[in-house]
Amino acid sequence: MTHSIDQAIYHVASALEVPVLIAALVALAATLFELGAFGVELLHRRGRDFRRLSEHANEARAALDAGDRDQLTTITTSLAWTAATRETLLAIADDAGEPLAEPRIAKELADFDFASQRRLARTRLLVRVGPALGLMGTLIPLSPALEGLAKGNITELSSDLRVAFSVTVVGLLIGAIAFGISLIRDRIYGQDLSDLEYVAAVLTADEALPPPAKPEPAGRTSSSEPNGAKAAAAERSGATR
Repeated sequence: MTHSIDQAIYHVASALEVPVLIAALVALAATLFELGAFGVELLHRRGRDFRRLSEHANEARAALDAGDRDQLTTITTSLAWTAATRETLLAIADDAGEPLAEPRIAKELADFDFASQRRLARTRLLVRVGPALGLMGTLIPLSPALEGLAKGNITELSSDLRVAFSVTVVGLLIGAIAFGISLIRDRIYGQDLSDLEYVAAVLTADEALPPPAKPEPAGRTSSSEPNGAKAAAAERSGATR
C-alpha cells in the first residue's frame, strides 16, 4: 500500500517536470516585460519637480476661478506622466468646482490607488512564484538523477542535474528582479498618489495656494542687520560715557 502511494506521488512529480519548466520560462518572460515597462515608467518621471507641480496647480486653480474649463483641462493634463495619472487628473478637473466635488475626487484618488496596487501585485506575485518554480524545477529532476547514479548512468545524472541547477538560477533571477521592481514601484506609486492629492487639494481649497517662496541666497544678509549692529554699538558707547 505504501509502495503504491510512493509510486503515485513519484509519477505525479515526474509529470509536473515539463509544466514547471514551461511555467518558469513564462515567468521569466513576464519578468522581462515588467522590467521594460518599469524602465518606461522611470523615463516618464525623469522631469518630475515639485515647483513645476505647484505652479501648474495654482494656474489650474486660477483657470477654475475664471471659469475657463478648457484651460483647466489643458493645464492639469500637462502634469500627467502616465496614462493612469492623466485619467485621474482629467476626472479631478471635471469634478472641481462642482457640487459634492470632494467625495467624487476622493473616490477617483482611491481608484487610482487600487489600480496602482493591482500593478504592484503582478511583480509581488513573481517574487514568490519565481523561487517556488525554481525549487520545484530543482527537486523534480533529482529523483531520476539519483536513480541514474544508482544505475551508474553518469550521462543521465549530469543531464538531470544540469536541468535542476539551471531552473534554480532562473527562479532566483525572477525573484530578485521582481523584488527590486516592487520596491521602487511602491515608492513611485506612493509619490504619484501624493502629487494627485496635492493637485486635488489646491483645486478644492477655499483659496488658491501661493507658489513656494524662493530660498534666500546664503551669502545675502538683510539690510537691517548693519543698522541694528550700529545702534547696538552706539548704545554701548553712550553707556560708557
